[in-house]
Amino acid sequence: MNDAASSSQIVRCRWAGTDKLMVAYHDKEWGVPERNSRKLWETLMLEGFQAGLSWSTILNKRVAFRKGFAGFDPATVAQFGSNDVDRLLGDAGIVRHRGKIEATINNAQRCVELIDEFGSLAAYIWTFEPADRDSAVAPTPLPSQTPDSIRLSKDLKKRGWRFVGPTTVYAFMQAMGLVNDHAVGCEWRAICATERKSLTLP
Repeated sequence: MNDAASSSQIVRCRWAGTDKLMVAYHDKEWGVPERNSRKLWETLMLEGFQAGLSWSTILNKRVAFRKGFAGFDPATVAQFGSNDVDRLLGDAGIVRHRGKIEATINNAQRCVELIDEFGSLAAYIWTFEPADRDSAVAPTPLPSQTPDSIRLSKDLKKRGWRFVGPTTVYAFMQAMGLVNDHAVGCEWRAICATERKSLTLP
């Protein structure tokens, strides 16, 4: 994304605020259509950890999360055992929630299965792209879940995934650009819309 975004003249979504980490996340990541399967899996897992917390908390812990979860490589995390759970529970750099840690290991195993079936996580995830993707106006207020996030959530749960409720899944869809929820007037709305139209999957 455009490094000129640091200018005070740039119009952004209000939620980005003035925190440098949040501003960088808004400008370079949020809403950008993502085709990388590892990044998709990382974000879905972090959205699960975020429940009940602020996203800025997760961003501030993301480096530690990546270290603790082997760079969010699903094939590696799928091999984690009880010693890894104990190690992660002792890591003050991450959110130490046993259920979410164990769910992440489970979801890595389910992700490997899904990749075997679809070829990549991206190929699977993007089948849930909303039909009205080119809507010119973001809904106001933004919903916490949609029929598409409910559909994806149900399918993931059917496949054995955990901590993937429809609200978590919708936040993931916003972050990964399956929907474009940048505010009208935000300069990244048009940028993300253009990138979404040109998206090609591996």
